[in-house]
Amino acid sequence: MADYDSEGLVTAWAFDGEGGARRLGWDEIRRPAPVGPGFIWVHLQLFENRQQPWLAGESGVDTSIVESLMAEETRPRCALFEAGAFLNLRGINLMPYSLPDEMHSIRIWVEPNRIISVRKRQLSAIADFEDAMARGRAPRTPGEFIADISMRLVERMDTVINALSEEADELEDMVWRATLANLSPKVSEVRRVAIILRRYISPQREALNHFSLEDAAWLAERDRHRLREAADRVTRFAEELDSVRDRAAVIYDQMVERRAEQMNRSMLILAVVTVVFAPLTLLTGLLGMNVGGIPGAEDPSGFWTVTVFAVSLGVVLTVLFKWVRWI
Repeated sequence: MADYDSEGLVTAWAFDGEGGARRLGWDEIRRPAPVGPGFIWVHLQLFENRQQPWLAGESGVDTSIVESLMAEETRPRCALFEAGAFLNLRGINLMPYSLPDEMHSIRIWVEPNRIISVRKRQLSAIADFEDAMARGRAPRTPGEFIADISMRLVERMDTVINALSEEADELEDMVWRATLANLSPKVSEVRRVAIILRRYISPQREALNHFSLEDAAWLAERDRHRLREAADRVTRFAEELDSVRDRAAVIYDQMVERRAEQMNRSMLILAVVTVVFAPLTLLTGLLGMNVGGIPGAEDPSGFWTVTVFAVSLGVVLTVLFKWVRWI
């Protein structure tokens, strides 16, 4: 069931600059942004092949910023303007039925007295942020707002990446115990998820660091520190994902080595069978020809003589093969 209205409004809040917040409707959103310590936040849903009437017209946001907010596919980035700052971040969704490699974007336009954010899909970090505001834990400035959102997005990355690292640990322990048919899809999935997450997490570090350099009165030193801390954690995540990807490659190499060892063992058994039975096959083939002059054809004990000889020859070849291997 959709959690937004016909115009795409997901939620809107007014902040008093002292830690208090209250919900807004369209009537209050359409009024001029407050002047003073307070600010408002408008969170919108991005529609497929459909314009946002308020965002594209009444909001007063520059057309280039609106295009960035409504872009279909975006990577994490930050752009600073005279009127404000644009920030595009990605977050992992921890909601039910979400895949670990699903990183959804949230695009944010920050002004001194107004924040406009646009989503394409729901993010659990935003839902938790709203719950915290409903409990009276609201940000006092736009800078604190962005820092809080960034830290919540990073915390959810931590959960998924730690789980991915633990799964890589388990695969390393299983590589010599589990069957290759059961292990190969798991290794491929771990490597695929690590590569996808790494693609979005790496530029997010640069976006957070760039935003922390914004020269604005609403971005306090404490907020800059939290943004840099979030960027440092993202850097650690990127390094951890590189490690998981490399470990998955090592596990794959170990699987190839194990498969080659199994193949060599099978070929060795086949070689033993060939060495032992090839002369016996030649012997029995010669004695089984339907022509005259076959030795022992008229001898009543000829069959048992040939059988004893064949068995003895097989034993001698087996012992000889083992002796050659020992050498």
